[in-house]
Amino acid sequence: MKKIISVEGMSCEHCVAAVKSALEQLDGVKAAKVDLKKKSATVKLNDNVADDVLKAAVTEAGFTPVSVIEK
Repeated sequence: MKKIISVEGMSCEHCVAAVKSALEQLDGVKAAKVDLKKKSATVKLNDNVADDVLKAAVTEAGFTPVSVIEK
């Protein structure tokens, strides 16, 4: 399963790394790819991870999650 999170507030590669790290630390997340230009994070999941959990990780990293869509 894959989810795409729209993320506001990222401005550099350090921001990208912070979001990627926060998401990849969650149980059930296999990998995260963060795109600065698209302002999004694509998350590959091993298990179903609630949207609220993904949003909380982005928020704790210091950024604003706008939406989560399942692909």
